[in-house]
Amino acid sequence: MKVPLNLPQLIAKGESAELELKRSTGELREAMQTLCAFANGKGGRVIIGVKPSGELVGQQVSEQTFHEIAAQRERFEPPIEFGVERLEIAPGRSALVLTVAGARDSVPFTFDGRAFERVGNTTRKMAQERYETLLLERGHSRRRWENQAADELTLKDIDRDEVFRIVGIVRSMGRLSGPVGKSLPDVLDRLGLRKNGELLRAAVVLFGKTFLPDYPQCELRMARFRGLDKTEFLDQRQLRGPAFKLLEEAEIFCQRHFPLPAKIVPSQMRRVETPLIPPDAMREILVNALIHRDYSIAGGAVSLAIFDDRVEVWSAGKYPSGITPESLTRAHLSVQRNPIIADVFHRTGLVEKWGRGTNRVAEMCKAAGIAPPEFEEITGAAVVTFRVPVAGAKLGAESRAESGAESRAESLDVRILEALRAGERPKSELATTLGLSSVTGQLNRAVAALLERGLVELTIPEKPNSRLQKYRLTAAGRAAVVQVRGR
Repeated sequence: MKVPLNLPQLIAKGESAELELKRSTGELREAMQTLCAFANGKGGRVIIGVKPSGELVGQQVSEQTFHEIAAQRERFEPPIEFGVERLEIAPGRSALVLTVAGARDSVPFTFDGRAFERVGNTTRKMAQERYETLLLERGHSRRRWENQAADELTLKDIDRDEVFRIVGIVRSMGRLSGPVGKSLPDVLDRLGLRKNGELLRAAVVLFGKTFLPDYPQCELRMARFRGLDKTEFLDQRQLRGPAFKLLEEAEIFCQRHFPLPAKIVPSQMRRVETPLIPPDAMREILVNALIHRDYSIAGGAVSLAIFDDRVEVWSAGKYPSGITPESLTRAHLSVQRNPIIADVFHRTGLVEKWGRGTNRVAEMCKAAGIAPPEFEEITGAAVVTFRVPVAGAKLGAESRAESGAESRAESLDVRILEALRAGERPKSELATTLGLSSVTGQLNRAVAALLERGLVELTIPEKPNSRLQKYRLTAAGRAAVVQVRGR
């Protein structure tokens, strides 16, 4: 549309990518849709108070007008910034110029839940395929929480042992080609966790060892509640640590509190144990919580809550844009909020990149004879709920009748090895992890047996009775854990 020459120089040709003229604020909703389209493109300006012929006439503009504009502003998602300028045309009559920039990292924007785009000189609703493509591009944008520099930290704040433990797993999966030296900076560079020699925040999430005061969100909260609400704790733990160790701690907590129903199958002459929730399904949901959560929420965390009738996994932040709770039970795009963190998990084989994780969880649950998990968004958090009888699952009569002492001792040995898999611990912490009120004689005997079998070793072997003594897995112990988990 031709712009009359008497319009202010502010909106002269060349100062905006596109221009749209509106007669009055009665067309405010259409103006906002156009601003949304401009923001999804190269930017532009909407001028309110111009006749279709291009004559600048203005209109009455009051405080109420600006209140209406402010209310419309709230309908953009993500929040959009646009300038509002009032140009006096004549006494009591003004034009409004609304200006928005384009080509932002937050594209695509929506207004009232719909995305808009410019086609020629018109504004129209954006096609769903185009919208989903832009969402993927936004997920890989250059400015995300995870790929910003961790200015407060240095290489001394990175857990070197944890880095090379994970790198060993990555290499065994064939997802890190070529030789890997002993240089920590080089390895972090290869994993995409440094930029221009600076640590990224993703490196802290994956391999940090210092989280306070700058990274309190690297937290896992776990609780077993009595009954169906949060009135009474049976057990709880809160800890901060690198993501892979948090995953392991969550799995150990599940093993401690999930019953393991079992029965004797005559044709097989052995006891068959059926997990409450398929372990791979539970792990998939925990991994998703760690890699897709919104780490920009400083007070956020991943929470594991176990009740008598269900298991809930909460992660801070809404589901990534373009993903709804309903879409997770059918074919959907893989939208990664934290692609650097997700990539390292992918390299270890813990996650795929095709958006089928939640579908596979539903399939595993169906095969196990339990309901698929429920996906919800509650008070700004992504929530996954397994409806399973945590307190109601009963051990088979055959299992309860087995000779107890040997079976319980073997179970305790395995639980000790699993607990030490997350790292070295003193005996008092072992007791807490295993749900014991104190260091018992049974625990002492089990630890002594594992030491004798060479599965566990002392961290201070020259002072076996030191108050600083801790216990850790040997290579044989780690192999034993892998063997047990692979049964």
